[in-house]
Amino acid sequence: MSAQAPACQLLERQKDNYASLWVVGPPVDSWLIDQSTGVVSGDFDALHEWQANGKQARTPFDLAADEPFGKEVVLFWPKAHQLGIWWLKWLCEQLPEGTPIEIVGEHQGGIKRVPKILDELGMPWDKRDNARRCSLFATHTVALDSSSDTAWQTFETLDLTLASHPGVFGHGKVDEGTLLLLESLESSLPKKPLKVLDMGCGDGIISAWLAQRGHQVTAVDVSAFAVEACKRTLAANGLEGRVLCSDVFSALEGEQFDWVVSNPPFHKERDISYGPSQRLISQAPEHLNTGGRLIIVANGFLPYPDHLQRAFQDFQTLADNRRFKVYGAVKTQR
Repeated sequence: MSAQAPACQLLERQKDNYASLWVVGPPVDSWLIDQSTGVVSGDFDALHEWQANGKQARTPFDLAADEPFGKEVVLFWPKAHQLGIWWLKWLCEQLPEGTPIEIVGEHQGGIKRVPKILDELGMPWDKRDNARRCSLFATHTVALDSSSDTAWQTFETLDLTLASHPGVFGHGKVDEGTLLLLESLESSLPKKPLKVLDMGCGDGIISAWLAQRGHQVTAVDVSAFAVEACKRTLAANGLEGRVLCSDVFSALEGEQFDWVVSNPPFHKERDISYGPSQRLISQAPEHLNTGGRLIIVANGFLPYPDHLQRAFQDFQTLADNRRFKVYGAVKTQR
């Protein structure tokens, strides 16, 4: 079995140097899963794949302080370089000073910024390899002046305090589509408490907005960073809600809701991917009570009307500002 992802192909050239490899923030690659001892990731899909292959898998938020964490660590540099800086600071906090770390990534993903970032953090570095339009750097943990917690931001909007982290959708600001969605909900949301699912919760703005109005909220996201951000947002506003890591409905088997509300993603890193949104729409009727509603907001060019028509036989356009559209569909008795 050979590596498929370009960064993993570069890493494969170094495989004889690893005996007990832990990978941080990696892509899902069968060769890498087979070679590694464990993974630390904020991505549900990656965690699931490592676990399915009998490997250790942790998010950075559920790793116990005394839990063994490898002496051979490779960080896969993320597209959001502020998230990369957070990972470096987090690793320096988690691992003993002087622990070797390698950093690998694609040139188009920003790996060439890493030497400057390491210099700014006071972390020495060497360039280990360069191939497949990727680079591999070696460094080691140091005692830093600032904490990884400084990456968290809070800001105010719609009478709410939002917690935000690099790598979470809309980091540090409110998405225009989400605002249009909430504006359309303001006039149509029943006064009676509903059991509502916020699918792809991000920093938790929709969940907090709904909970503030007395609704029973469950929030899910495929990102552990988003799950943590949503939990912090609810706590900052003194609100309650259940927040879970889930790939669309995977953690909600058998559960049904009055409403499912979402600003669904259509990007995964640099690629457009409609898969999660299509599954959200096609599986929503199974998770809605009779008369329940699916309400989503999307860029106007996305092909969601066809999916909504197939899943619900009918839908409505609730709002349209030319850039974004809010769609609503009702589960009828069949």
